[in-house]
Amino acid sequence: MALSRKNFIKTSGLGVLALGTASFKSGQPKNTDTTYNNHKLNIGLASFTLRKYSLDELIEITARLNIKDVAFKSVHLPYDADKSKLSYIHEKVKARGLNLYGGGVIYMKSPEDVETYFNYAENAGLPMIIGAPEHHLLPLVEEKIKKTNIRLAIHNHGPEDKIFPSPKSVYDKIKDLDDRIGLCIDVGHTFRLGLDPAEELIKYKNKLFDVHIKDIDAPVAEGNKTVLGHGKINIPSILTALREIKYTGIVAIEYEKDADHAIYGLSESIGYIRGILKTT
Repeated sequence: MALSRKNFIKTSGLGVLALGTASFKSGQPKNTDTTYNNHKLNIGLASFTLRKYSLDELIEITARLNIKDVAFKSVHLPYDADKSKLSYIHEKVKARGLNLYGGGVIYMKSPEDVETYFNYAENAGLPMIIGAPEHHLLPLVEEKIKKTNIRLAIHNHGPEDKIFPSPKSVYDKIKDLDDRIGLCIDVGHTFRLGLDPAEELIKYKNKLFDVHIKDIDAPVAEGNKTVLGHGKINIPSILTALREIKYTGIVAIEYEKDADHAIYGLSESIGYIRGILKTT
């Protein structure tokens, strides 16, 4: 598999595909409001997308796709690595032009987890944790944030999640906490709740730190993940909403289907998004 991946990366012309040549859903109104239409969005990657790929493969793929901003899952930034190893990984990706802007999703179920994962983030030089702490841990998390200045973007996980299913469930718990605690809105899990992701992004814009973007084939709990543009989520409306609120964080693609061959769906998804941004 490694050899075929290597050959594919070298010969497939991914860079051309990701420039925006992919087609996208017709019938979307073209926005002409120049007050936000030209706002630049930073398209990045949640490395969970490439969880079956090595760190070196990830670096090569992101270079080919011209992605600069990445949040690492533990498969690429191991929780059990010592400080020197974590620093080495961070410097390695930085040297290749990548901005390691965060890590996660990280789950915290005990005070020991809070201590462990904030130490991990400090040692890895992460400015932000994308996480999901248990409700009772939020006061301790807030203390750690005040000490470390590491931000926390709490990720919603949809109808199966008993802790933070929706953006509102996050906001209600953090609205009076430190300003460095905010939301990572996952548009796919939000859509599976029957909510309009664009409306949720606008509603919680003041606490919006991160966005995970994906596509789902139906607005139901059992909705299946698919390539962006192949599902039912109105991706153009999401990008328009983010421009409208002048969102300055990362729009991280999290393509979760077909993990063993994710490079194909990822490259098509990036082409789809860049096509929309170029033509609206």
